[in-house]
Amino acid sequence: MGTVVLVTGVARHLGARFAAELRRRPGVDLVVGVDVEPPRPPLRALAEPDGPAAPYRFHQLDLRRPAVARVIAEHGVDTVVHLAVSATGLGSTNRSSVKESNVIGTMQLLGACQKAADLRRLVVKSTTGVYGSAPRDPAVFTERTQPRNLPGGGFAKDAVEVEGYVRGFARRRPDVAVTVLRFANIVGPDADTPLSEYFGLPVLPTVLGYDPRLQFVHEDDVVEVLCRSAFAAGPGTANTGTFNVAGEGVLLLSQCARRLGRPTLPLLLPAISWFAGLARQTRLVDVSPEQLRLLTHGRVVDTARLRETFGYRPAFTTPEAFADFAAAQSPGLLPPGRLTALTDGVAALLGPERPGAAPDGPARPHRPRS
Repeated sequence: MGTVVLVTGVARHLGARFAAELRRRPGVDLVVGVDVEPPRPPLRALAEPDGPAAPYRFHQLDLRRPAVARVIAEHGVDTVVHLAVSATGLGSTNRSSVKESNVIGTMQLLGACQKAADLRRLVVKSTTGVYGSAPRDPAVFTERTQPRNLPGGGFAKDAVEVEGYVRGFARRRPDVAVTVLRFANIVGPDADTPLSEYFGLPVLPTVLGYDPRLQFVHEDDVVEVLCRSAFAAGPGTANTGTFNVAGEGVLLLSQCARRLGRPTLPLLLPAISWFAGLARQTRLVDVSPEQLRLLTHGRVVDTARLRETFGYRPAFTTPEAFADFAAAQSPGLLPPGRLTALTDGVAALLGPERPGAAPDGPARPHRPRS
């Protein structure tokens, strides 16, 4: 018999893409999608790949309810890929509702997995946000690095709690192979994250005196890493554990703005905090406190374990992933080429560019090799 995979969070773009890719993979007998809302028509079409594909079943249910255990038992699920841990909720911007969906939903799912005798593999999507963003952070985080300051709220805190429950499940079910994937900021032509909403603003508010280092991972690489995680043989295999996932290299926030053609508006931290609160209240853009810390102090992670264990190097570097994202955005107020020339001229007068950042030459996106 082939693999029967249950995927949570299929009403979002990433979940729909992953479910469609799973159906194309040999050895998959059935893909079962669950979410609190049915996917929108474009995503339903995305879940129907061209050519031969494994059958697909969708169940509309709330993970906070125990109904997911019935679905797992009904279809004889042996692999669960949990993508429903998200910074934003479907149809609701209420923070308490999002937290319940992330944490309580994960607890219910793990309880159902605990009772599933056929379960052999669990993959959980997490975030590098679990490391936090603080002024005295190490230059690079590895999977073993303990953050100096744990996230105090928001999506990053949810992810910390979720990872704690997943570790408890792994101890109770040592027969199940468990993989936790800590993704950097996900970008791509169809990315729908709070950070992509921030980069969509005509003018980018920044914190005066700070130019943080940022990392990105392309959605194509996210789907590929998820697929490789879902098809590991079992517990004890190499790709079991916790892994950072990000494209190689870094970009400064100022470089991101130049590549988008967006002017920046440096503000004192109290002023930009006030702006972020106003933007959330008016639903202009969701700039959470944790995202504001990222846009102040930045964050960079080491991905050596992913390369060594999975044998996979993301096809897109951080600059290439961001370039592909930028190409799909509306034109900025300033032409990127002219803006780059102007800022580079100013930088040359002030001194050499900070080490570790990508050059501002055009980063040409490429598609992953088959």
